[in-house]
Amino acid sequence: MGERTVTRADLTEAVYQEVGLSRSESAELVDSVLGEMTRSLASEGEVKIAAFGTFAVRSKGERVGRNPKTGEEVPIKPRRVLVFRPSQVLRDRINPHLTGSG
Repeated sequence: MGERTVTRADLTEAVYQEVGLSRSESAELVDSVLGEMTRSLASEGEVKIAAFGTFAVRSKGERVGRNPKTGEEVPIKPRRVLVFRPSQVLRDRINPHLTGSG
């Protein structure tokens, strides 16, 4: 299985090939979608894409961590983190042998 990262350029090329927009229009569309997702996550904290999954922002409280080299305790400040929960459709596509459809 060849593992590789899908880039913004790859998404732009896919839109160009599948939809037939120009390359610059495809790039603008991809940027627009990603920008809207970013704004929604920053303000509302959640983006749901049917048959794909849900991106959500979670708050993590302050906690004490440990420096692995020295063993010294270090406070870790509260922060917001991005999490992704795949839909059942996506899970089934990734693991078809578990659903009996592969």
